[in-house]
Amino acid sequence: MRSRRRPVNPKTPGRLARAPSGAKFGATPNKDLAMTTDAEIQTALPALASGNVAVVTGGASGIGLAAAKRFAAMGMKIVLADIGGARLDEAGRAVAAIGGDVLAVATDVSEADEVDRLAEKVGAAFGAVSLLMNNAGVGNNPGKPWENRDAWKRLLAINFWGVVHGVEAFAPSMLASGKPGLIINTGSKQGITTPPGNLAYNVSKAGVKTFTEGLAHALRNEPGAKVSAHLLIPGFTYTGLTEGATEKPAGAWTGEQVIDFMLSSLLRSDFYILCPDNEVARTTDEKRMAWAIGDIIENRPALSRWHPDHKDAFAAFMNR
Repeated sequence: MRSRRRPVNPKTPGRLARAPSGAKFGATPNKDLAMTTDAEIQTALPALASGNVAVVTGGASGIGLAAAKRFAAMGMKIVLADIGGARLDEAGRAVAAIGGDVLAVATDVSEADEVDRLAEKVGAAFGAVSLLMNNAGVGNNPGKPWENRDAWKRLLAINFWGVVHGVEAFAPSMLASGKPGLIINTGSKQGITTPPGNLAYNVSKAGVKTFTEGLAHALRNEPGAKVSAHLLIPGFTYTGLTEGATEKPAGAWTGEQVIDFMLSSLLRSDFYILCPDNEVARTTDEKRMAWAIGDIIENRPALSRWHPDHKDAFAAFMNR
């Protein structure tokens, strides 16, 4: 489905709260920060220029839809890729109502051939892509490591291989275009601190983290490359599809807040876009991550944060 653009009102440009480099974020997002217009963002980040093409997988809901709407408001051409159906069609109409040419393409990112066809359709409709946001993901829990092989494979195929397929399909043409470009892959704090509860999801997001780190290094060392890679690490985010929640929990951010924070981080050229939320400050995340890597350095048991013998030590560490 393709929708035609409606012009953005130039009298009401978007504004973004931008954080100074090295800022620490607590429960209140973007508090007391300098304001930045969309025009200023696009000057600093030419990949987001009006008329450029943004591809967002998992774009029919949640963070992906929030990103698509934000980029449309900047005048970008938007490609929404998601499982086909009424939700994708509705998302396409919602984005088109904001502004920007919109192409909605039913795509299963777990299938490399489908992502390749997506790239072909985008090239035919809009030309070179300037922004690729690999955001599609699922959170269903296959269970224990020795259970439900097919469910494990399906989750990894979407959450990890979907990112790889996106990079394979779009990165070569993004590099060949010679234009500034951004590749943003959606990871998770669960891929870093790996809490018990959904091992398959943790594995998939740990893979996305490692893959994106390697991608950033490869792009940085590619002669003449103007494309950079970034890892989006959302906090607790209400997407409308959040399990067990019909209203936004007080502790959660909205998808729109995540995207504003993402843009703030991109303005600083951050690779790790570590989002707080209304419950967890960045300092808390940093301590949890430091403890996790400390398991190796201190030769503690795996996932010692949840080990009864280390409960008191972890609490003391967090209270320093």
